[in-house]
Amino acid sequence: MTLLANIGTEAVLAFVLGAAFGWGILVWKENLRKKREGLEKEDLLTKARAEASEILNEAKAGADKESANIISKAESFSEERSGQLKERESLLKDREQLVNEQLSGINAREGSLTERNEALDRRESDINQEKEKLQSALTEQIQALEGIAQLTADEARTQLLEKVQNDSLAEANTINRRIIEDAKNEAEDKARFILSTAIQRYAADHTFETTTATLALPSPDLKGRIIGREGRNIRAFESATGITVLIDDTPNAVVLSGFDPVRREIAREAMHRLIQDGRIHPTRIEEVVAKVEAEVDDLILDSAKDAAHRAHVAPVNNEILKVLGRLRFRLSYSQNVLDHSVEVAHLAALMAEELGLDPDIARRAGLLHDIGKSLSQEMEGSHAIVGAEFVKRHGESPAVVDGVASHHDEVPHETPYGILISAADAISAARPGARSESMTTYIKRLENLEKIGASFDGVEKSFAIHAGRELRIMVRPETLDDEAAYKLARSVSRRIEDELQYPGQIRVTVIRETRVVEFAK
Repeated sequence: MTLLANIGTEAVLAFVLGAAFGWGILVWKENLRKKREGLEKEDLLTKARAEASEILNEAKAGADKESANIISKAESFSEERSGQLKERESLLKDREQLVNEQLSGINAREGSLTERNEALDRRESDINQEKEKLQSALTEQIQALEGIAQLTADEARTQLLEKVQNDSLAEANTINRRIIEDAKNEAEDKARFILSTAIQRYAADHTFETTTATLALPSPDLKGRIIGREGRNIRAFESATGITVLIDDTPNAVVLSGFDPVRREIAREAMHRLIQDGRIHPTRIEEVVAKVEAEVDDLILDSAKDAAHRAHVAPVNNEILKVLGRLRFRLSYSQNVLDHSVEVAHLAALMAEELGLDPDIARRAGLLHDIGKSLSQEMEGSHAIVGAEFVKRHGESPAVVDGVASHHDEVPHETPYGILISAADAISAARPGARSESMTTYIKRLENLEKIGASFDGVEKSFAIHAGRELRIMVRPETLDDEAAYKLARSVSRRIEDELQYPGQIRVTVIRETRVVEFAK
């Protein structure tokens, strides 16, 4: 036990000594490390101070050099600025001297003007005195003349002005009438030559054309089949076409009634095919109507292309052609409007060539001038204005648009083409056999024409002759003189233009006749 105890004590002691020795070694290494770090820090500080000293020296040298450069530049700029200031000072002195010289000249002129003003004042005073003397003498002379003539100056002046005014008015009316008559004669001769040339060169045939919506029935039994059970067939047909079917009005015939000419043509062709086929029921009706509508659309486009080709017009926008072709089914006083448009295109082109204008523009405007008649049911406004807006929207030139818009004088003419189209339109409408109107409308137009002529003062009788192309007016010679008769003709013409609608033009003739009768006894 004692041996074990001794061994344990020695072991503990040995462990304690070893630990103390190890601790001492660690402390010695730590101190050695700290000394080394201290030495390194001092070296680093020494090196940093040396580098800082070098940088400072270099900075001082650079600053001294830059300062020297700045000082040199400042001195140079100061010298240059000083030279400029001296030059400006010299210029200011020169200007000051010039201003002083000018002031001296102004002062001299002012003195001269003052002398002139004084002289003018003296002269004005002398003139006023002379004026007063002359006015006094004139007053004395006027009083003497008034005494001799027994008229005051105002009365004499009034009589003189009235005489001059009357003489001037009479002379002006005479000159005005002579100028207008000469211009009218010259214009009529030139227009007659151009129109006759155009009409002779374009001699188109005219046919009295009337499209009808009446279809003959091969058998009276077909009426019942068209009506169908409880009227279902006729209702289906009217619903599909928008056209009214009249069965009982005409024997062995079916009458189709509607305002739209294209729809009426579709209904006519569809009804014709249904009658030929014999199968009439709602489904078949819808099939036939749809097929005819497609064919009519193609026919409209083909008709427009054919019209453009006949009128020698360059390619036209497809949308314009679709609307233009609808004019094939529209009539104006029994004249086919599409054929009328082609004729107007040719006439306008011929007249444009005679006048030195572009015939292609005239031809194009003539072909499109009535296109608004296909749009008048869909858009508000006259067919000329509506048609002009339509072609303008689809890219036509301003000259063509003006020709379409102004051919009925509803808007002012901006180019000569509107006047050309108006003339060509009147020629086409006025040619014999081109148009017709109902007897009731014709008689009413003649009555209105005679009524307008008789409504003016001094008119004894009024006659519409030459199928309403001329209005002949007999006036009372004791009431109206020649000048008044001339004015009456113009007034009647304006009244007719404002109040009546008529194709072509109407000639107004005023007749003033004086008969002197004496008897020898």
